Amino acid sequence: MAEEKKEHKEHHSEHKEHSEHAEHSEHSTHKRRNDWKIFSAVLGVVVIILLAFILYTNLAGGSSVSSAVAGQKVVDFAKAQGIDATLINVSKQGALYEVVLSMQGQEVPVYVTQDGQNLIPSLIPLTPKTTDNPSNPPQQQDVPKSDKPKVEAFIFSYCPYGLQFEKALIPVYDLLKTKADIGIVAIGAMHGDFEKAESYRQVCIEKLYGRDKLFKYLKSFDENSAIGSCNGEATCVDPLVAKIYTTLALDKSKIDSCIKTDAQKIYDAQGAQASKLGIGGSPTFVINGVQVQVDRTANAIKEAICNAYNTKPSECSQNLSTSAMTAGFGASAGASTGASCG
Repeated sequence: MAEEKKEHKEHHSEHKEHSEHAEHSEHSTHKRRNDWKIFSAVLGVVVIILLAFILYTNLAGGSSVSSAVAGQKVVDFAKAQGIDATLINVSKQGALYEVVLSMQGQEVPVYVTQDGQNLIPSLIPLTPKTTDNPSNPPQQQDVPKSDKPKVEAFIFSYCPYGLQFEKALIPVYDLLKTKADIGIVAIGAMHGDFEKAESYRQVCIEKLYGRDKLFKYLKSFDENSAIGSCNGEATCVDPLVAKIYTTLALDKSKIDSCIKTDAQKIYDAQGAQASKLGIGGSPTFVINGVQVQVDRTANAIKEAICNAYNTKPSECSQNLSTSAMTAGFGASAGASTGASCG
């Protein structure tokens, strides 16, 4: 009997010790979880304070760099990390530059302070964005038909998405140029003075040499990735453009003279035309006065134009490429996108 009591006492003691150990283990685990939550919260606050400090110092007197310089710094940084990146677009987003890079066929936006010193991988919006109800997409207005459709592409001359659209439009122009009135309309310069200078050049090429030469120039300009790498710097761009002049038998002195005397008037008139139609984004595609949404492939653009004829010409039966070109400069394939500048 004494031995049974002793065994029961020892068993009770072991059970109590096990319960205390379990409680201690559970308490430790709970404490570790709380410690991790506290650490995560503190880390988040530190990141926010650091970001606020970067923005404050950038706004409070730090010298800013141009968008071209900021974009090139990001490209150089990416390449230093062994990443093959090309610059697509740079635009101002509040106190930052948004730099869009092409990496492994994907467009990746990152952010840089305007002094060009700090890289921010992504932004967290503090207010929710409203989105359109996908079950009620906007209805496109019917395009009126005509014997010779008027086709206009409203473009910023350095907009990567505008360049992508132009590259798809060029073979359509070559196919339908005698059966449709197809033209490029300059709508301004959102990327800098270098974009305005290029638009001046393009309107003068069309004025002096006609649309055939303009579209040949656009093909050479848009597909030249070296021009894209210049980021608008005239000392880099001008020699490359001079080579295009030579290839296409364009007279630089005549174009320069036109730029001084006539370009601004033409450029302003085209900008006013865009404003009258409420157009501010590049590319904007208009057929017979109606804005049209279309895939950025040659065949899709051709089909949209051909659907605007009273009677389709035989050229409409010809199939063009169903693949999109890359956004920005270059002649490589890419993915069709609805993105725009502006």
